[in-house]
Amino acid sequence: MSWPRRVVSAALVLTTLVVPPCLLTTLAGPPLPGWPSSAQLRGWIADPLNQHTLTAGLTALAWLVWLGLACTVAVTAARRVRARARWLRRLPLPTPWQAAATSMAGAAALNTAHIPIVDTPIPPFSASTETLHPQDGAADTQAGDGVTLPGGWLPDTTAQQVAAAAGLLWLRRRRAYQPGQPSTDASELAPLPATVAAVRTALTDADTQQPPATPVTAALPVLPTPCVALTGDGAADAARGILLTRLLATMRDPQDKTHLVITHTALTSLLPDISTTDTGILGLRLVDTVDQAAALVSSLVDAPPAPSGGAGHPDLLLLTDPPNAPTAAQLATLHHAGATVVMLGAGPPVSTWSIDGQGHTRDEHTGRAGPRLCVLNRTAATDLLAVISHPARERQHPITEPAPPPRQPAETGRARIPRQAGSDRRAAAPDIPAITNPRLQVRVLGRPALLAGGEPVTIRRSAALQVLVLLAVHPEGATTTDLVHAIWPGLPAHTVTGRLYTTLSELRAAIRTATGATVLAHIDDRYHLNPARVDVDLWRLRAAAHHAATALTDPAPAWQTVIDAYTGDLAAGHTWAWIDPPREATRRLVLDAYASAAAAQTDPHHRLRLLQDAIRVDPYNQTLHQLAADQLNALGDADAAAQLLDGYQRRLQLAGIAASDQPAPTSR
Repeated sequence: MSWPRRVVSAALVLTTLVVPPCLLTTLAGPPLPGWPSSAQLRGWIADPLNQHTLTAGLTALAWLVWLGLACTVAVTAARRVRARARWLRRLPLPTPWQAAATSMAGAAALNTAHIPIVDTPIPPFSASTETLHPQDGAADTQAGDGVTLPGGWLPDTTAQQVAAAAGLLWLRRRRAYQPGQPSTDASELAPLPATVAAVRTALTDADTQQPPATPVTAALPVLPTPCVALTGDGAADAARGILLTRLLATMRDPQDKTHLVITHTALTSLLPDISTTDTGILGLRLVDTVDQAAALVSSLVDAPPAPSGGAGHPDLLLLTDPPNAPTAAQLATLHHAGATVVMLGAGPPVSTWSIDGQGHTRDEHTGRAGPRLCVLNRTAATDLLAVISHPARERQHPITEPAPPPRQPAETGRARIPRQAGSDRRAAAPDIPAITNPRLQVRVLGRPALLAGGEPVTIRRSAALQVLVLLAVHPEGATTTDLVHAIWPGLPAHTVTGRLYTTLSELRAAIRTATGATVLAHIDDRYHLNPARVDVDLWRLRAAAHHAATALTDPAPAWQTVIDAYTGDLAAGHTWAWIDPPREATRRLVLDAYASAAAAQTDPHHRLRLLQDAIRVDPYNQTLHQLAADQLNALGDADAAAQLLDGYQRRLQLAGIAASDQPAPTSR
């Protein structure tokens, strides 16, 4: 809007706000001249529709109309002021301030960096979530508020443990992958459930602050002993929340020996989609009947303390259906050992908590409000348990060395760099046209950046950067629904479609301002980057990997091209919920190239250097460490081999993988 129109609009608004009250005050007097007297009330009752009362009513109506108009103008002005304030906050810092802020952030990063305990300079853990053992003073998101999901509500501690368990799951996948070997298991690169992605996104988008140290079990309030009955609309959801919270605490602290005992009937009623024959969840004990549960709890309580010392008997939590009177009496005797019985529905005379759908509790005996519990519906609980049950179900494969490729062309045309599990036509290498001195370059390996003529283009919105990287990962394009579900998981698509359109519009404007060209196209209801006008480093890497996989003679230069094209993890430094599958698939491309090149290398020292470089790319891969240790043994340096494997085991333990959960190295 031009300034003359703004001046006219402001004048009209000012006239509307000032003229009516002046006229009303002049013609009818002030709006509240005083309270009516008794004589006036009696006269109005005797003759309500006289000229005086009609005039007063019309005057009051006119004042009300003006008051509504004034409120509308005030609310609109306040909204515009808030929008302008948000716009001012997004302005880039001046250069001196930006340098100071960057220095402070770099100092903080150096102070909190993880220092690996290995002899070689291996980069730290680069998974997109924190480990299960965060350092003191780590940022806590949404402290005191929790995370609200479509399927329930989680306390802050529980949400952070879910995000940490998700990161640990990807770490286990990285450890178990065997570079250079064919893989047909599509689940290796399967994305995590939508509920897990929603939790991680909520934590990433929240403002962080420094909270006090939080105990492991702080997410689960102290429950009444010896028994507590859960009733109300949220009883079943709260039971699932207690189940998840207790299992997460057990997973986070390997020294926590708490057992969660539950009957098959109770588990299937809470989680119909979970298998009761192979749950694979640490700390969960399944029994057939309540009587068996009582006997098992009694045996656990009476068991001798662990040789490692510590507390005599840890707390025991029993989640079950309401028992009969004899069994209830038996369970009631377990409170002296710290065991707590949680029952669904009213049972024997015990503490009873009524729980609503939001997790708020109320003691039915005293009427007092209790602590808020984690509540999850069936879908959300099943999704979150997927990141817990994975480690025990993980299949162990013997470590095998990639076979050297044949020197003559193979008739079967078998690819030497195997096709990645879970890939389809979307992950195939795009047909990249030859671009001479491209003006626009998209760099997504390492820190993502958009370069125009070698100069970085400022992208103000984080969502716009996500769109750019996501379209680089998917050269065939993505629909509006794909983009919304990836960037804003857990939110209904229709509620954030407007935000997506605004994001795309700003991204187009930034590119058009920098290059004067339209790079982001919308064809057949799909957004994609125009490969004829943009150069993407990820596409170059995929094309090189495809060429190396199909090379029939002298593939060593092709493998080296793949190695040289990899300049860092995909979107390094960003923890977007959708980034882990393509990030791991991209990492595996270069690991396959390293493993294949090392297997074909005749010089043992050069082969060792290739394996060491591969370990720097993924310092958590077991196969690479074992191959490097075998090569060191072959060169007669057994001490270095033992030191390498010992440092690797310590690295896994620091990341949260217990020694009992680590497969033993397999020699060949």
